[in-house]
Amino acid sequence: MSDAPSPVTDADFARFCEFLYRRTGILFTPAKRYFVDRRLGERMQATGSRSFAVYLARLRSDADGEVERLINAFTINETYFYREDHQLRCLTSSLLPETVARKAPGSTVRIWSMPCSTGEEPYSVAMWLLENWPEVDRYDVEIVGSDIDTRALTAAEEGLYGERALMRLRPDLVARYFVREETRLGPGWRILGDLRGSVRFTPCNLTDATDMAAHGRFDVVFCRNVLIYFDDASRRIAADHIYDALVPGGFVCLGHTESMSRISPLFRVCRYDDAIVYRRPREGEHV
Repeated sequence: MSDAPSPVTDADFARFCEFLYRRTGILFTPAKRYFVDRRLGERMQATGSRSFAVYLARLRSDADGEVERLINAFTINETYFYREDHQLRCLTSSLLPETVARKAPGSTVRIWSMPCSTGEEPYSVAMWLLENWPEVDRYDVEIVGSDIDTRALTAAEEGLYGERALMRLRPDLVARYFVREETRLGPGWRILGDLRGSVRFTPCNLTDATDMAAHGRFDVVFCRNVLIYFDDASRRIAADHIYDALVPGGFVCLGHTESMSRISPLFRVCRYDDAIVYRRPREGEHV
């Protein structure tokens, strides 16, 4: 007799997608059925669940932290250093000068990468500031990377990357901020300890108000290429949470295919030479 779980029915698929949607805001349609079935089947087999009903009961009781393992299996962590670097140029040419114009030297500047995947984005921000923002040492810059995927966060803290992740970096940057290491999968490059120490990583669910509020407020939030996986309702919830996570006058940078104007009326559109970003209005300022 086979130990493989029984097949997932159409009704099971719909119930599972509803469960995942309520936990993460990510919506899978029948067009993604193969993707869902494969990963769901892997988790059912790993937990010894012979049927979807048994596995769903396990999820609802969250036995052995299975919900976290499931979410980790369904998140997508494809990224690389200096991705969409026009926004990094905008950060140092426009966003930070506007931000620190309202701060005294020595004040804290908070930048949030949410979701941060395996760390390439927040580490890119740290490197970019060191290379391109002369004011970096005049302020207490705090960079936080957060993600719902705890495996991605572990990888981010380790700071070890393959060649593809570094494809956009000049050789001198790689030499300055990485140390080459041999791994079982071939050559790897590990971020220097000082740079790893400049970024703090935390678990966070973009659609969970408590998770988001626990991180306080930020001057700049990078929230790129995640809202495309949400439906309209979840996007609006996420936008509300991002709004609350920004100081008045703070900025949010989305992915190049995303537009906050189509999601929420709360933000002002800011058009700079390098990028279009969105700003929480300052006190007394109307959208």
